[in-house]
Amino acid sequence: MHKHLLLRDKRHLRIRQRVIGTAARPRMSVRFTNQHIYVQFIDDTKGVTLAAASTRSKALPDREKLAANAASAKRLGAVAAEAAKAAGIRQVVFDRGGAKYHGKVKALADAAREAGLQF
Repeated sequence: MHKHLLLRDKRHLRIRQRVIGTAARPRMSVRFTNQHIYVQFIDDTKGVTLAAASTRSKALPDREKLAANAASAKRLGAVAAEAAKAAGIRQVVFDRGGAKYHGKVKALADAAREAGLQF
């Protein structure tokens, strides 16, 4: 296994020991791949996804122009917050998925906060 994947996975395991989503406050899980961004709002007590958004979503206009970068992360953060609000979610716990909190991860989180989600 690649060293950077191993370190990301270790960081994610440490984060998941503390970050637990409930029905009242779901976990906002963020995952960046080389090409896409995925956001899910998860209730860990029931093990269900309550809402989701990604750069692959067909409902997203101009989705072919989006990539796994900070500009797209900012746009997807706002879209994810709207999807969460439509599902009745106002407060979340942020799960950065083992990624360090800067750049595109920070851009996505800030955009979600501006759109009305409370972390």
